[in-house]
Amino acid sequence: MARRTRWWRVIRMAEPPAASSADATTGSELREDVLRLDGRDKAASSASSKGAAYDAAVATHVALLRGINVGGAGKVAMSDLRAAVASLGHTDIATYIQSGNVVFTTQDNDAGTLALAAGLERSIAETLGLQPHVIVLSCDELAQVVRGNPYPNESNPRLLHAVFLGRDPEPDLEDRVAAAERQAATKGSRDSARVVGRTIFLHTPDGFGRSELAALLARNGGPMAVGTSGTARNWATVTRLLALCANS
Repeated sequence: MARRTRWWRVIRMAEPPAASSADATTGSELREDVLRLDGRDKAASSASSKGAAYDAAVATHVALLRGINVGGAGKVAMSDLRAAVASLGHTDIATYIQSGNVVFTTQDNDAGTLALAAGLERSIAETLGLQPHVIVLSCDELAQVVRGNPYPNESNPRLLHAVFLGRDPEPDLEDRVAAAERQAATKGSRDSARVVGRTIFLHTPDGFGRSELAALLARNGGPMAVGTSGTARNWATVTRLLALCANS
């Protein structure tokens, strides 16, 4: 597939804030270079500088892994993860921080996101011996998530998370999320959540780590529970991945 190029307007991005537990990373890891497989490892400063213009190939998809490099479990080196992705024939591969975020270009124009996710899960299991859930979005779908943010006035990206779902939500998900929000409110929580398509937007004004609503959504049967495919990223990571889509 021919590499697509596009001139991108100047992108102004603040230095990344301290990450939340949903991104399973530290402040130093947030400054990790974005590495590439082509042997010309480029620093993340190209994606995180306060003013930069790009003329670069455009990635087609983003993969989000759940449960790697969390609390010492599921340890994966990003170089090994990139190699697992490349083994499937994908190109323009870049990883961002340690929590399992990959942008790439697929050579199979007919492959859907579920098929791409299944292929990545198989490759990671075969090459790394791990079985994380993988969610794949097209870069266009990620851009739609950003446009559909129901909390546009929240200026602190640590207080807003997108919980990406692997499949279309069950019909009662909105009701379950609303019930969890009401239950959290009885304990004084100011948290709120909105379901938009295959994404739950979770707003935690008092911090994600102390969020009663996040804890309820992570309980058995919840969209963030262990064993489900739902995986959360804070808004800084979401917007950075979208920028990497444009600058891969």
